[in-house]
Amino acid sequence: MLNAGKYRKLFDLGGKVAVVTGGAGILGQRFCAGLADFGAKVAVVDVSEERGQEVAAQLHATHGTEAIGVACDVSDPASVLEMVNWVEAALGPIDVLHNNAASKGADLSKFFTPPESFPLDVWREIMAVNLDGMFLVAQAVGTRMAARGKGSIIQTASIYGVLGPDSRIYEGSQYLGQAINTPPVYSASKAGVVGLTRYWATHWGDKGVRVNTLTPGGVESGQNDVFSKKYSSRIPMARMAQADEMVGALVFLASDASSYVTGQNLMIDGGLNAW
Repeated sequence: MLNAGKYRKLFDLGGKVAVVTGGAGILGQRFCAGLADFGAKVAVVDVSEERGQEVAAQLHATHGTEAIGVACDVSDPASVLEMVNWVEAALGPIDVLHNNAASKGADLSKFFTPPESFPLDVWREIMAVNLDGMFLVAQAVGTRMAARGKGSIIQTASIYGVLGPDSRIYEGSQYLGQAINTPPVYSASKAGVVGLTRYWATHWGDKGVRVNTLTPGGVESGQNDVFSKKYSSRIPMARMAQADEMVGALVFLASDASSYVTGQNLMIDGGLNAW
């Protein structure tokens, strides 16, 4: 006979240490809150130490869990190593890594340069965070997880790392008042995340470390109504996602509920990839 609550306990993160890079971002804050709500001690890692500490304070006040804010430039190996050492000294060995940090660069207008004239320096600036950063943080944390024989790594990609963008939805579309598109560097970097996940999953699979990709579809976060309507018309569920709708998937992949899941790409996209 099964014990009452056996399966519910699979989602319990009590006593686990979780790191979320890009933890002060629009999605990052929700991911941190979800992990804290299920009992994890959370390190909110962000390029802005002040914002990371603000989110950590909110987590502690709301969920009562231990939380810290840590500054880190994920594109800098020394900064990554310092972050990992700091987290493990403050909270203990890392059980869960959500490799979530991403960048649109210092100049949003350059990020949305048309593909035919997209600048190489901006390409390299974005890749340094979106792909190099994913590698460096997973390498630093995953190596320690493998030595301990356990751990879960989740890496955030994008639906446009799996599917090509439909340029028709961008006519008249804006983000925070800026005309937008999907830059080639965004698609390439996010596709790289999916490939990197599969590499680490097979490399560390026999060492107790699971590595999976979480792929959001379009999330409402400052786009104008034109974009929202055009994007929603492409979605079987006929709407964009809310940021909170990404959190359940993360908790599943972080917890023992997914103990035999690795190398997978969980797409939360309202069915876009099913067309």
